[in-house]
Amino acid sequence: MQNQPLDEIANRSLFKTTAVMLLLACSVCCGACSSDTAGGGPNDGGSSTGGNGGAGGAKSSAGGSGGAGGVKSSTGGSGGAGGATSSTGGSGGAGGATSSTGGSGGAGGVPTVGGALAVNLRSAGNYVILAESGISTVPPAVITGDLGISPMTATAITGFSLIADSTNVFSTSAQVTGKVYAAADAVPTPSNLTAAIGDMGLAFADAAGRAPDVTELGAGNIGGMTVAPGVYKWGTGVLIPTDLTLNGSATAVWIFQIAQTLTVSNAVIVHLTGGALAKNVFWQVAGSVDLGTTSHFEGIVLCQTMINLRTGASIAGRLMAQTAVTLDTSTVTQPAP
Repeated sequence: MQNQPLDEIANRSLFKTTAVMLLLACSVCCGACSSDTAGGGPNDGGSSTGGNGGAGGAKSSAGGSGGAGGVKSSTGGSGGAGGATSSTGGSGGAGGATSSTGGSGGAGGVPTVGGALAVNLRSAGNYVILAESGISTVPPAVITGDLGISPMTATAITGFSLIADSTNVFSTSAQVTGKVYAAADAVPTPSNLTAAIGDMGLAFADAAGRAPDVTELGAGNIGGMTVAPGVYKWGTGVLIPTDLTLNGSATAVWIFQIAQTLTVSNAVIVHLTGGALAKNVFWQVAGSVDLGTTSHFEGIVLCQTMINLRTGASIAGRLMAQTAVTLDTSTVTQPAP
């Protein structure tokens, strides 16, 4: 065998050493940059399937847990601490802004899907019940606040045993802690009621025209839900067969846009929690409203047709109908200011 020069042997050894070092460096780098199945390392860009996104990870897309500071956990995973969104099935991380579908909002409060402003009732807000064609009751009703009807006269207010005041500007009733106004009363009542009826129509149009944050929630059945503040819209009717909770602060606003009827089943209660106030809840209903026997409701009802409270039903709010309101031993209390 022919002897090889020493410099050729040295060069070959150096080449092998360099190749080994490059392979080791590549292996270390690849391990830090990506792990598709076993969980990403620190500051990973993503863990795509089943793994845990590393601290500061941008995304965990399927089944994994978003890392601390992660931007998004989109399907089935748990949003990391400070994560912006958990959109489907996952739990929003601590401080997360939103969990929009099926997930639980992270620590830091109930997620808000919208920041709607309250509907301005203007002079319509002077009445706890306001109607155009009739207000009737099966006694005894317990009403706190003023009643108004226009363009119909006091003859369209039945079951209240009205007593006209000596001024003829209003009437009173043993069932009403407040005053009862009708279109044929003495001035300034007729003009005041005309303005209030007009303002009721403006409020209805305002509520109906708000851009929705959520559409077709629960396919029209919202019983048993806890609903965050925002604007909700349905192209159908809405049924509340079991208790409903509205959870938000004292400044939070809910606007419910309902294209058909609103039906509340017997004995169902609408709860306000977290400091939420009835004056900031608006039910804009194109069809009729039916509150079942002994049910309790909260909010301002702006109805294009008829509002019916069945036996023993109650509401903390206002009833505003572009046709009639019927009561049956019902309790209606104007909301706290």
